[in-house]
Amino acid sequence: MGRFPSFGRFLFFWERRNRFQNGENKPLIPKGDATNTEGTSSATYLGTHDSSGSQTSSTLSSQEDSTRASSRNVFSLRALSPSSWSDYIFKYLLITSNLLFTVLGLVTLVVGLWGLINKESFAQEKISGIGTDPMLLFAFLGLILALLSVTGCVGALRENICLLRTFSATVLLLVAAQVLAAVVLYSLQGQIVEYLRSGMLAAMVRYQDDLDLRFITDEIQTGLQCCGADTYRDWEINVYFNCSAPGVQACGVPPSCCIDPLENGTVWNTQCGVGAQQLDEFSAQSVIFLGGCLGSISRWIEQHSGVIVTGVIILLGVQILTLFITTRLLQKIQWSRAQHDAYLQSLQ
Repeated sequence: MGRFPSFGRFLFFWERRNRFQNGENKPLIPKGDATNTEGTSSATYLGTHDSSGSQTSSTLSSQEDSTRASSRNVFSLRALSPSSWSDYIFKYLLITSNLLFTVLGLVTLVVGLWGLINKESFAQEKISGIGTDPMLLFAFLGLILALLSVTGCVGALRENICLLRTFSATVLLLVAAQVLAAVVLYSLQGQIVEYLRSGMLAAMVRYQDDLDLRFITDEIQTGLQCCGADTYRDWEINVYFNCSAPGVQACGVPPSCCIDPLENGTVWNTQCGVGAQQLDEFSAQSVIFLGGCLGSISRWIEQHSGVIVTGVIILLGVQILTLFITTRLLQKIQWSRAQHDAYLQSLQ
């Protein structure tokens, strides 16, 4: 019987040590209770009655219960803490990347809206052709990118399961759509050439009416050193370059078709392609590019196929990595909440 008070004091001071290391400033037992406990212990040590043994046993059981509760608190705190630095890195990497893509999307949206407003594309006489306006595509892509990136950023920052699931599902759909588009483009190469021809002819028809289409057409013809879709005579489809047109540009081509549009100057000579359609190929080859742009585009794709494939793989890889990080973050959030719920149930 004489050993029990010493064992009780050992458990008492050991428990106070654990609580001090866990940052708890309150003592395990109030001072009054500690005095009573010490008195009881000394009485138990000096006395020989059976009641002292029962008091010592109840003291030991209460101290054991307190020790178990303290161990359960420490376990719960450890369970709720991050398992590794990788979770923090993944979370803030997802937040940072989505912030960057949000800014990129907003810039693209602003550029698209600025182009539409600057060209007065919403005017009644131009609203019918807004569907083929490149600035509308810029605005649409910028809006989608900004909304998607904001969803992922806020979801990761607030650890919102609904937003993260929406973000991951959208990214998964985008990845699937891009893979499907790549397969369709590869299997329908012949029809794609016809679509490109139709698109370029439509741009040539609206060459003077749409500044964006004019800029894109000039960049293609200058960069690829080509003229027209299949041949330089395709420009006859334009009402201003048609040979029956009354203006000075009749039977001509744009200056971007000229071999040397600057003519050793600093400003384009807009009249360098006048009357080029009336020349035979031998005479025209010293003034303008004879080949069409469709053939030049096909050759450019063949020459840069490796770069294109690498870029597509990197783009898909970034999206798949984003999907992996989002899934990992979702699993971590769900696991932490399950541990927290289990801890709350254990307290009841």
